Amino acid sequence: MTSTNEHSLEDYISQAEAARIRGVSKQAIGDLIRRGRLTAVSVGGRKLVLRSEVEAFVSMPKLGRPPKRKSAKKTGKHAKSKK
Repeated sequence: MTSTNEHSLEDYISQAEAARIRGVSKQAIGDLIRRGRLTAVSVGGRKLVLRSEVEAFVSMPKLGRPPKRKSAKKTGKHAKSKK
């Protein structure tokens, strides 16, 4: 069996299979590969990822400013009309 580093090719899965396992899109898996969060190897022009990495992957919390809280609805000029 051919090996890549210390893993055999049987340990690798396609991006589509990784997406099914994680419940995300293939594009999301590709993004994780580009950002270096998943290790990929190129075999025959296709990128494959380690099944064990996909199964053990833990997403990081989103960074940055949290979204604004929704404020109470504002009504016209004045809530009470003067007579």
